[in-house]
Amino acid sequence: MSLSYKPIQPLLQTSGNASSRWFSYIGLGVGVLLLLCSVQMFVNIQKLLKEGSIRKDGHDYVSITKIITNETMGQPEKNLFHEPDIEDVKKQPFIEGVSPLISNDFRVKLSAGNMLPFSTDMFLESLDNAFIDTIPPNFQWQPGQQEIPLILSSDFLEIYNVFAPGQGLPQVSKETAMGIPVQITCYGRAFEENQFSGRIVAFSDRVNSVLVPKSFLLWANEQFGNKTTLQASRLFLKLKDANDPQLIQYLDAKGYKINRDKTLLGRNKIILQAIFSGLGVFGILVVILALMLFSFYLQLVIARSKESLQLLLTLGYSPRWLSKNVSGKFIPVYVFIVLAALGCTQIIQWAFHRFVMFGRPELSSFVHWLVLLIAVSLIALSATVNYRMVKGLLNKLY
Repeated sequence: MSLSYKPIQPLLQTSGNASSRWFSYIGLGVGVLLLLCSVQMFVNIQKLLKEGSIRKDGHDYVSITKIITNETMGQPEKNLFHEPDIEDVKKQPFIEGVSPLISNDFRVKLSAGNMLPFSTDMFLESLDNAFIDTIPPNFQWQPGQQEIPLILSSDFLEIYNVFAPGQGLPQVSKETAMGIPVQITCYGRAFEENQFSGRIVAFSDRVNSVLVPKSFLLWANEQFGNKTTLQASRLFLKLKDANDPQLIQYLDAKGYKINRDKTLLGRNKIILQAIFSGLGVFGILVVILALMLFSFYLQLVIARSKESLQLLLTLGYSPRWLSKNVSGKFIPVYVFIVLAALGCTQIIQWAFHRFVMFGRPELSSFVHWLVLLIAVSLIALSATVNYRMVKGLLNKLY
């Protein structure tokens, strides 16, 4: 036969100390809201930090250079990466791969012939194919081959199309640019001209350069250059996360420069995480204090109802049954408070995604599943703590 709690409910004197009860409710709501919002913002930061550079196979690829100062101006050897520098970079656990960008050690002039009256002195670079985002099958060269395949930065074509109208030059699309033959003039040690033909075979969104096959550049530097050994002015890095604070601290300590746009959030990651972590800890403390305040309220309720409860225990009501029903009375309140805080968190996340981040695709307008899990856990935690506390108090009366 199941017992009903409703007939004995009036025996509990819960009318007093309403202020203590409402303070605990408000404190619990504020604490849960702070905690859920902190977790959601922490998740948002992690998602934002995963974007910002051209990724391939889940990795970031960025280039670094040495910072040129007034003291190192005019001293190119100090601004280049030597073998010990490259080996030190390779040893870092947050760097998964390194490729030096080898550049030409001779003068190079590019022109488009009669089809496009445009010519300019230009640099050529090469790096390992694994670091290039677009590699067509014909991007290869061997000695004796007259035509050189080129991979051009998409930014370079955009820059050309910006200034071309002012110079009386036609703007061109990527498809048209890939069909225009390029004349490449390499000047040797005695300033002799060596003519090659070139053709753009692809565009790169990752590497801001004019790339040629490494086999050609190594051969050309040996034939036309003046140095026996070449050092790179740039290193291309393969990274798990371009916003890793350890990476940024290492580059700053070494005096290496990286595009700050790619690490904008990463440079503030420690501060942002500290802020939201602090808010999360503060939210947890508020939740704990609210539960403690509510425990004082329950102690007063049980103390006021001591005689009635002792009578019920004498009549055969078990402490477990009473604990379950007394504590269960407040579970709907806990559920309402947590769901209200969750709803507020959802509204804040929706507004943040739509009006602050302008609908960035890497973020969602809905709260993360971890936030939902924490909300459910808080309801379970509150109910469990409430039940154990009431049971302990009733056992003292039994």
